[in-house]
Amino acid sequence: MTSDAPNPLRRMCWIFPDRESTRTGAMWRHYFWDMYAEVAADLGLSWTRHATDAVTVDGLEPGKPRVYVDDELVAPEDTLFITALYSLPYQSMDVFNQYALYAVLEQTGFYLPFPPGLSPIANDKAAAILYLHDSPVPPIPTIRIGTGRDVGKHLYEAALGSLTYPAIIKPTGWCGGGGVNLARSAEDIRGLASLAQGGDTTLVAQPYLGDGTIDYRVYVIDGQPYAVLKRTPEDGSPVANASRGGAMEFASMPEELAEATAYFAEKLPIPFFCVDFLFDGERFWFSELEPDGVVAPDFDDPDRAIQRDITRARWIAYRNGHARWLAARGAGVAEAGVGVGAGAGTTTAFSGGVATT
Repeated sequence: MTSDAPNPLRRMCWIFPDRESTRTGAMWRHYFWDMYAEVAADLGLSWTRHATDAVTVDGLEPGKPRVYVDDELVAPEDTLFITALYSLPYQSMDVFNQYALYAVLEQTGFYLPFPPGLSPIANDKAAAILYLHDSPVPPIPTIRIGTGRDVGKHLYEAALGSLTYPAIIKPTGWCGGGGVNLARSAEDIRGLASLAQGGDTTLVAQPYLGDGTIDYRVYVIDGQPYAVLKRTPEDGSPVANASRGGAMEFASMPEELAEATAYFAEKLPIPFFCVDFLFDGERFWFSELEPDGVVAPDFDDPDRAIQRDITRARWIAYRNGHARWLAARGAGVAEAGVGVGAGAGTTTAFSGGVATT
C-alpha cells in the first residue's frame, strides 16, 4: 500500500543515449516524448530526457555524494531515474556508459524503477527466454548466435540441427522490429550472420510461426494487466511492428494473457513493463520483454485518451513505488548493494499493488 504522507517526488529523469536524427527525434517527440512530459506535468511531476554525460557526481565527501543533472543538484527524495538499456547500432558506443551510470546512481542511493541487474535479462532476447523458461505461455524456442571473427567458419551451425525453416533471424538486443529477417535455409543464415559480423551484432534464430502472426503487447502496471496493444503485420511481412508497416490497435485483453500476468509480475516485481506475445492462429507464445516499452498513440482519437491513461498509470506507479521505497529506506529496510543481487533486492521495495492516485 502507498503511504498517505505527501510524496516529495518532483522529477523523473530518463537516461537515454539520444543519438536520434533530426527527423527521428521530431517523430518521437510527436508520438511519445511530448505526451510523456504533458502527463507528468498534470501529476505535478517533470519528465525529462538526458544522455549519460548530463549526470555529474561529486563524491569527494565519503558517504555523502552529490548528484547533478546538468547543473541542477538532485536528491533521492525528489528525483528518480529511468534506466532501461538501449543498444541499437547507433547507440552501441553508449552501452558501457549506460551500465556504469546505472551502477553509480544505485550506489548514490537513488530509486531506479527498473533495477540495473535486470537490464541484461530484458535487453537480450535469449536471456529473457531462459529466465522465463517456465512461463505459462510457452516461450518461443530460441537459438543465440554469436557473429565474431570466426563467423565464416560456421561453428554456430552445430546448434542449428533442430531449427525448422523458414526461421526468423534477428538481433538479440535491438527493438522496434529492426533487423528482423526470414531465413529459408542454413545458407540464408550464413549470409545474415556475415552481415551481422560487420556490426558485431549477436543474433537469435527462432521458428517462423507463419504469415499473419499477430503480436500482442501487454502493459503490466503494478503487477496487473492494464492494457493490450494488438499489432497485425502487413501482408508478406514477418514482423508486426509499425515501423515495418504493421497496423496497431488497443484491443480486449485475451484471458490467457491476463492470467499469465501473475507469473511475469512475480518474476519481475517492478512498477511497469511490457510483455510481447505472438499468436499463430492457434496458440500464444511468449516472445520478449520491454521494460521501457513505448505507450503507442491511438491516432484514431484526437485526444489520444488511451495513450494518456496508460502513461498516467505508469507515472503513478513510479510515484507510488518511490513512496514505498522512501518508507522502506526510512525504516532501514532498503540497503545499497552491488550488481544483480542489489537490483533484485531493490525490486522488493516496490512490488505489488494497483496504481492509484
